[in-house]
Amino acid sequence: MENKLSKADRTRQYIIETTAGIFNTKGYAGTSMSDITDATGLTKGAVYGNFGNKEEVALAVFDHNSGKVSSLIQQRIQAAKSYHDKLMVYAQVYDQFTRSSFPVGGCPILNTAVEADDTNSLLKERAANAIKRWRKNVQDLIQAGVDAGEFKEGLDQSRIALSIIALVEGGIMISKVTNSQACLDKIMVTIEGMITEMKA
Repeated sequence: MENKLSKADRTRQYIIETTAGIFNTKGYAGTSMSDITDATGLTKGAVYGNFGNKEEVALAVFDHNSGKVSSLIQQRIQAAKSYHDKLMVYAQVYDQFTRSSFPVGGCPILNTAVEADDTNSLLKERAANAIKRWRKNVQDLIQAGVDAGEFKEGLDQSRIALSIIALVEGGIMISKVTNSQACLDKIMVTIEGMITEMKA
């Protein structure tokens, strides 16, 4: 049975995909309704016929952008053989974001968290939930590595997971603001060292 999207769903998806890079680059506050209508070629009424307001578009765009990142990470994790390599996927994928244009505008979690921490509680909550999922995924990989005998017993999994996330996101921020890939490269070496130290 074919799963065909309705015209309304296709229009919503078109708006999300077309504005994904704009919101991720300019932010929620910096993206105007004119940006949305110019990019999509739709009228303001057509946009508001599919979304209640600009914030709803921004939330859907965040889910879209972070979902694309998550899908790429999960594909690479499944392909990696060891738990060391599976954990390194996070560092490698985010490192590649700074070298390419995917996703347009960079890391959606970092961008949204920095902009929304004091200004938009719904976007802040989306970013917070994305970090919680990321933390749980890293902890699950560490535990699986322990169960497989690859990592040591008694690791502080929560601390390690949060440290990896902080290093990745902090590395991206430093690299972006200084225009220096070398800064991020050094931080990636630190992450690799942390993961290697966990080995049994």
